[in-house]
Amino acid sequence: MKTTTPIRSASRFRSTRSLAGYSVAALLLASTLPSVTQAQQGWSADEWLALPVGTKEIRNFEIQKIDGEITIDGRLDDEEWKNATLIDLPYEWFPGDNIRPPVRTDCFVTYSDGKLYIGFRAYDPEPEKLRAHLMDRDNIGSFVQDDHVGVNIDTFNDERQAIQFRVNPMGVQVDGTFDEFEGIEEFAWDAIWDSAAQVTAEGWEAEMAIPFRQLRFQRSDGPQTWGFEAFRNYVRTDRHRISSKYTDRNKECTLCQENKISGLIGLEPGRNLQVQPTLTGIIAEERENFPVGPLETAEEDAELGVNLRWGITPNLTLSGTYNPDFSQVEADTAQLNINERFALFFPEQRPFFLEGADNFETPLQVVFTRSLADPNFGVKLTGKEGAGTIGTYFVQDDINNVILPTNQGSRLATLPGEVENGVLRYRHDIGARSTVGVLYAGREGDDYHNRVAGVDAFIGFDQSNIMRVQYVSSDTRNPVGLPVDQDQDGDAFHVSYLHQTRNWFFNATYENLDEDFRADSGFIPRVDVESTTAQLQRAFWGTRETWYRRWTVGINAERVDDQTGFTTDEIYQAYVTLDGPRQSFGELAFSTRDEFFAGQVFELDRLQATFTMKPTGKVRLQLVVRDGENIDLFNAQEADERIIAPGLELRLGDHLNWRIDFRQQTLDVPGGELFNAELTQTRLVYQFNVRTFLRAIFQYQEVTRDPSLYAFPVNTKQEDLLAQLLFSYKINPQTVLFLGYTQNDVGTQNFSLTETDRTIFMKLGYAFLY
Repeated sequence: MKTTTPIRSASRFRSTRSLAGYSVAALLLASTLPSVTQAQQGWSADEWLALPVGTKEIRNFEIQKIDGEITIDGRLDDEEWKNATLIDLPYEWFPGDNIRPPVRTDCFVTYSDGKLYIGFRAYDPEPEKLRAHLMDRDNIGSFVQDDHVGVNIDTFNDERQAIQFRVNPMGVQVDGTFDEFEGIEEFAWDAIWDSAAQVTAEGWEAEMAIPFRQLRFQRSDGPQTWGFEAFRNYVRTDRHRISSKYTDRNKECTLCQENKISGLIGLEPGRNLQVQPTLTGIIAEERENFPVGPLETAEEDAELGVNLRWGITPNLTLSGTYNPDFSQVEADTAQLNINERFALFFPEQRPFFLEGADNFETPLQVVFTRSLADPNFGVKLTGKEGAGTIGTYFVQDDINNVILPTNQGSRLATLPGEVENGVLRYRHDIGARSTVGVLYAGREGDDYHNRVAGVDAFIGFDQSNIMRVQYVSSDTRNPVGLPVDQDQDGDAFHVSYLHQTRNWFFNATYENLDEDFRADSGFIPRVDVESTTAQLQRAFWGTRETWYRRWTVGINAERVDDQTGFTTDEIYQAYVTLDGPRQSFGELAFSTRDEFFAGQVFELDRLQATFTMKPTGKVRLQLVVRDGENIDLFNAQEADERIIAPGLELRLGDHLNWRIDFRQQTLDVPGGELFNAELTQTRLVYQFNVRTFLRAIFQYQEVTRDPSLYAFPVNTKQEDLLAQLLFSYKINPQTVLFLGYTQNDVGTQNFSLTETDRTIFMKLGYAFLY
């Protein structure tokens, strides 16, 4: 039931348990605080900063259950919040080192039979200066630039994985996962949950209601204890990162330092069945007789599909997709693929493959789902039971794209016929900080297979030192016609050691990949290598009084031999980085390297500078400049290379976001300028509300060459243009409507930009929850 008077402060509800982490000095200070009525208005700025930070120990908070439900409207004025446990956020861990944050934040946690409730009261002396904008769900790159609050929850309390929920003052949601061993935050994981936020005279408030059926946790009849962190991003000149936990910079681990919440009794996950039927329509036209022929219909189709997600147990999730639409509603960021020896990496963006992707991560990337091009159907099982974590999937693909790697370069190939892909990954926890795992990744086709199997281990000696080991072996049968042996068998080995404390970082890695090793289900663009790398870095931290926040100085070294023992690469680099005011970051690096190519060794030096800054809440700037020597791969000669890549992002009001990036790359050889390549990408998004946006993307690339400097015929000019328009409406991550238009144009010195193809597509999906 609603109360008529909003609760302005939770001071009167502070329990003895929540005060347990405070020092005796804090308790004495609390006895001198104003009366309850006065305290409801919050501490003054001076009083707040004068409070002791609190304990370095892990704090435990007991959560109380409520009988009713809470209305999620962004105001903490339901009577049920009076029974919630208060978790304070007394630590700023960056840029400050566990100092009292500049603003006060209170987090409240309670639960009912079906939901976990989390509320935040984020005090702000100048709420009119809040940085908050509308944007699409899970748009983490823009979201982290805003004020926001969130929680990390380790539901298994094993300090290995956590789930994350965030919300900003406009009510925009972000959810994701964090893997301790890989150190990866992944925001493709989606849950269906409720949230709301409102700006108040004292700052802003937020509410979250997370159904237990959207979570994974251990089956237990008794009370459960979970790892828990409440955090806040408070952005002004600096991005203040505020937490409920003490963060020891001498510890490499994150989840090992989280608070604990206990007292969760009688949790029922429910059936947790989600069925999402989809309808996809497409009209595609192509110009077959390019560039003079007319555009003709190439595809006109409407198809039904279905996506399934079933929580078999509270810990195991079965996902399936039939007749999926894997068209990209998010265009890949274009890259200049000129004068490159090895295959370029493009991150996975498709939700089916992203969910549970951290379960398949290993030091050697023998699983990479972007190699799956056009699947007919797929099924995936991910989750954790006791000390075991499992991930497995099976996908049938109409297209078999593979990378053919060597020491000196890699090529892409498309093999004939459809292919069946299967991956199995199992990882078993040992002690508090170690695991052992096994992995199999296989592809089977007509007169073709690639099978990779191996073992790995993560060894946590303590909270600052870890070692990783992996061994895999591959067996490949190639179809006739590929420019490689028909039968290839090889091994790969990785071992690395990491030491990380507050001021020092050290990493050393050794890898050995046989000449015939192949991982067609992964991304291994270079083999026939025995490499050793090392990095040493020293950090110097600022204080609230210094103009800088942190600066580091470091060195890298790398040596690569082929399997005969011949040295193909030897690289040394020195660098310095600086975190400064207005969320600025700069890096200056100088490297010298010897690189073997086409029968000769090239001695190459390079200087690179990187700079980013957010001078205001509406503007973000970035610049990368690189100048030095490189190899002209076309003619096997030394060349001078220059790269300049500026970027600008503007937030024009609450609704409009515009970003433009430019990259220019030139290569000068003894006879003149070999080529000049320019890539311009711009993205304009108008966000109507938290559910709806209209987006336009343009990618334009122009390359000019001097044919007299090439030993083979080339175009003097090549232009490529991609234009995409997308309308998106999302009730939740699975109930969606997409309407889009995509067009590609090509031009050369012989004809101007001419449309090669265009596509109109529609996708409608609706989530049924059981």
